[in-house]
Amino acid sequence: MSVRPFRDIKRRKTKVINVGKVKIGGDNPISVQSMTNTLTTEVKATIKQINEITEEGADIVRVSCPDESSTLALKEITKHVSIPVVADIHFHYKRAIEAAENGASCLRINPGNIGDASKIHEVLNAAKNNNCSIRIGVNAGSLEKDILEKFKEPCPEALVESAQRNIKILEDKDFFNFKISVKSSDVFLSIAAYRQLSKVTDYPLHLGITEAGSFVSGSIKSSIGLGSLLMDGIGDTIRISLSDNPTQEVKIGNEILKSLNLRNRGVKIISCPSCARQAFQVIDTVKILEEKLAHIKTPITLSIIGCVVNGPGEAALTDIGITGGGKGNNMLYLSGVQNEKVLTEDIIKKVISEVEKKASELES
Repeated sequence: MSVRPFRDIKRRKTKVINVGKVKIGGDNPISVQSMTNTLTTEVKATIKQINEITEEGADIVRVSCPDESSTLALKEITKHVSIPVVADIHFHYKRAIEAAENGASCLRINPGNIGDASKIHEVLNAAKNNNCSIRIGVNAGSLEKDILEKFKEPCPEALVESAQRNIKILEDKDFFNFKISVKSSDVFLSIAAYRQLSKVTDYPLHLGITEAGSFVSGSIKSSIGLGSLLMDGIGDTIRISLSDNPTQEVKIGNEILKSLNLRNRGVKIISCPSCARQAFQVIDTVKILEEKLAHIKTPITLSIIGCVVNGPGEAALTDIGITGGGKGNNMLYLSGVQNEKVLTEDIIKKVISEVEKKASELES
């Protein structure tokens, strides 16, 4: 059951680029990214983590390539994963060339840090010859020295000037298959920089609050920062930066998009915080259902409400709903209509069965 959002977000029109098989920009879905934290040279461990990230719902993954051994490892890694791999490159132009030649679908670089014009030209040739896109990655913590001297400190204008400088470097070499990020760990600085940048370029934007922090604090900062921009229609691909397992980044990224009706994937649970009125243990039930329904990729809405105050109203707007009732008799709703009473001890089993049945129906 789909509910028309109160506000439809009108996305900013951007150019379309390719990151492997994933199209970024234009009317294409906003993609979710993460980054491995294994040593790239540990090929089996990196492949395993990428596949876990993919299973969680990532569209693109980035790996660090600080040395030649890492870039050479990409050749084997990319054979065993199903999503495009972005090579994270800093400073050494040869690493970028090696990454492009060994299977990377995108290079994350700052062209201004790569070296003189001849080195940049070699990198762009390698990218063109291997159908490899580029992300210009501007970061408040690593701005060019002259830009920092000009603005005295990282500020939105400094990040945007750095981005425009790097854009010109690529455009002057007739290279246009790129996206841009202007990240900071400061939410206000990031929002202001992206808003300014979106007014002066139509290249797709990669959103992120860099070094956001732990799972809780980082998720909140990222939700505020990215949510504000996405509601303005800004952003074509996102990465949540957390000091946690990369799969958690993907989970939060997808939840942000789902909450704004920008992406529909998996079961969306509407649940109450629980109180003395609850007829069953809502919190425990929701935790179990989240885990047991993680394998469902079909968009389905599910309401788990502990009492009849808000339960029927929420159930009327979801595909499947459970509302707490008296004496252990809870009401199951299907497509907003009362269906049958369910005993408290049977809630989890019944909900899983109905969700799986609904997913099968929608997929057929």
